[in-house]
Amino acid sequence: MLGRVRSRTLSGIEAVKVAVEVHLHNGIPGFSISGLPEAAVRESRDRVKAAIVNSGFDYPDSKIIVNLAPADVPKQGGRFDLPIAIAILIADEQLDASHMADVEFIGELSLGGELREVAGALPTALAVGEAGHSLIVPAGNAEEAGLCRECLVYPAKCLLDVVDHFVRFDADTDADARCGTVAVIGNRLQLFRPGPRKLSLEPCGDMADVKGHAQARRALEIAACGMHNILFVGPPGTGKSMLASRLPGILPLMTMQEATETASV
Repeated sequence: MLGRVRSRTLSGIEAVKVAVEVHLHNGIPGFSISGLPEAAVRESRDRVKAAIVNSGFDYPDSKIIVNLAPADVPKQGGRFDLPIAIAILIADEQLDASHMADVEFIGELSLGGELREVAGALPTALAVGEAGHSLIVPAGNAEEAGLCRECLVYPAKCLLDVVDHFVRFDADTDADARCGTVAVIGNRLQLFRPGPRKLSLEPCGDMADVKGHAQARRALEIAACGMHNILFVGPPGTGKSMLASRLPGILPLMTMQEATETASV
């Protein structure tokens, strides 16, 4: 009567791991969530119930207690809809959790069971990749999460697709079972493989167009070389925006780590 799955919540640009725990027990049917949930998370009970029923599963007729641990970290957004639904099905013994140890879930559910994209897929994928786990995301988040090359990203369109490939695991041969979780997911949800990306640079002004402003130009050059912050102060029309718009033109290209951190922000 207890189900556990892994997920992540955003704290700034960091994705903090969250254990989604669901307990079912006898009593008056109800649904409660603990673990500092905001309004959008508390409202997930209605979305999750409708998604489970409309996907063809039985909704437990019992008291449902959901805990999002750690309890002292705020939880926000609809990203916990999918992991809560999966944990409920595990607790109700409609789904086997023995093959989900290295899988994490994020995604908002519609009333019909479709998965909708959520914010912060890239920082989530970066954290999941560092942990050595795979990530199931809504199909709309596949491109963003796929920017992390170290994370195995599996996009899904609906709750039924996510459940189906785990159910299929029991029907696989022993040879397939020895391949592990990645092979299981591959039977239903295809591994997202981002295509080659070409470097594209946004056009920016040329510093050679700036006439005068010797002191300001020198300050920009020092800031670019030493990676310092710079503050522009002055009345309108003195060239602050013109100078600032030309700073990227004298900066070196970003490394992959710098690019992913900037994209996360």
